[in-house]
Amino acid sequence: MLTLCGFSGSNYYNKVKLALMEKQIPFAEELVWLGKTNPAESPLGKVPYLRTQHGAISESDAMMEYVETLSSTVPLLPADPFAAAKVRELCVYLNLHLELVARNLYPQAFFGGKISDAARDKTLEQLSKNIAAFAKLAHFDAPFIAGDTFTLADCSAIVHLPLISNASKIMGGTDLLGELPVRDYLTRMAERPTVQKVNADRKANMVELMARMQAKAAT
Repeated sequence: MLTLCGFSGSNYYNKVKLALMEKQIPFAEELVWLGKTNPAESPLGKVPYLRTQHGAISESDAMMEYVETLSSTVPLLPADPFAAAKVRELCVYLNLHLELVARNLYPQAFFGGKISDAARDKTLEQLSKNIAAFAKLAHFDAPFIAGDTFTLADCSAIVHLPLISNASKIMGGTDLLGELPVRDYLTRMAERPTVQKVNADRKANMVELMARMQAKAAT
């Protein structure tokens, strides 16, 4: 039995969880907060990490690739090598060029922190540039982000795009994804039972996460 360790408020936890659910692979969940991770399983102290019968895997992209190899019944990567590479390309854009950049805005946008105006402006400028590049690769004219089938790229898009949209709107006054049909895409994806489950668990866990953060700030 696989065990996904982390918490449902994490978008990176949720993209792995979504992949496991979409592929119909049985797994357990273990609630692990930041600061409570097992250093032997997550050397950098990050979540999520995936406990397997062979040992643990850290880094969500490595987990996704591993999960994909466990079952061919519901593939999340195309069989064609070029098409598979294009899915991975989208994943890099979503994870590295969009979400990781937008993450600089999260402390102030979502958690009551403060970033400098210079950092905010630089982040929004870079994010705007990267979104324009992403728009050239994403298939918003198709049912899914990479084309006609649900793939690993959708697992990342579903959990990352709402955060990027909200953070840019809060911090810059404009949703930098607003000119793309992201809302329509997310509405379609929200009809999937797996996405509904992930979103429900995320909302419930965020209540606990915010309470923990408030308690920590009060000490």
